[in-house]
Amino acid sequence: QVQLVESGGGLVQPGGSLRLSCAASGGTFSYYGMGWFRQAPGKEREFVAAISQSGDTTYDVEAVKGRFTISRDNAKNTGYLQMNSLKPEDTAIYYCAASIRVRDPRGPYAYWGQGTQVTVSS
Repeated sequence: QVQLVESGGGLVQPGGSLRLSCAASGGTFSYYGMGWFRQAPGKEREFVAAISQSGDTTYDVEAVKGRFTISRDNAKNTGYLQMNSLKPEDTAIYYCAASIRVRDPRGPYAYWGQGTQVTVSS
């Protein structure tokens, strides 16, 4: 069973950048497909991006295309979400998730981190 811990959130001005990290422990990270989700205040959690076990296949939503990049380093048991050109509407709690069997990159996922807050504001 894998445990996930996100980090890297914070307050950033519009147009700025952040890199979120998702550190995995308790399992062989390369066995798990991984996804990033976010939940804004008063809204449902939504899918942002996903990456295959090997890292050779990625998915993301239209709202973040060209701005966010998902990646992973299996040797470091860590996944990443590089977020550039941030907008106020990107403000949310960001969660990473993982599962061994990922038939649909949007989920469901078996394991979740606790989330990290991202606030985009001037």
